[in-house]
Amino acid sequence: MADNNEISGLSKSEDELKDRFLEPVEKQINYGREIIEMITYFVVVIVCVLLIHQFVGQQIEVSGSSMESTLHNEDHLILEKISYEIDKPKRYDIVVFRPYSGDKDTYYIKRVIGLPGETIQIIGSDIYIDNRLLEEDYGNNPIADGGIAKEPFVLGKDEYFLLGDNRNNSKDSRDLSIGAVKRKAIIGRAWVRIWPFKDFGVLKHQ
Repeated sequence: MADNNEISGLSKSEDELKDRFLEPVEKQINYGREIIEMITYFVVVIVCVLLIHQFVGQQIEVSGSSMESTLHNEDHLILEKISYEIDKPKRYDIVVFRPYSGDKDTYYIKRVIGLPGETIQIIGSDIYIDNRLLEEDYGNNPIADGGIAKEPFVLGKDEYFLLGDNRNNSKDSRDLSIGAVKRKAIIGRAWVRIWPFKDFGVLKHQ
């Protein structure tokens, strides 16, 4: 009987030790795993957001009236970047670019008119590309000043000629301080207008 009591007592002591020490340790290990999983989750989310912002799209706000009547001051847009990772800007695309001169934090939003290798000339209020009249109706009024494009303006192999739709209130490729815009300066293409909500929708480029 004594031997049985000793064995029974020993088993009880082991159970008490397990309850007192092992289970709290297991709980701490599980808690630590949960913390690591949570941190990993947030790191993955942050990296995904940064990658999307860098390579896919970002929100921008229009400042000024140079793209009226297509876009208006304080319109909020989603700028998508992925298209230009696999293809080139097309004529009439609405693009955002960073000019080489001036404030590095300043961005412009304009419409692609001239493509690489083309010769642009503005005669009166008409735009000619390679001596052919460009039939387009994006401008909200006739051009009053052709700027540097009054004379034939030849684009390089990676250069674009950009105009605002508000042709007489737009600082664009006609201005000597901007001129031809290189491909690497174009950040992306305006995709969706998200505000004001009444104008929500995908922007038409062509």
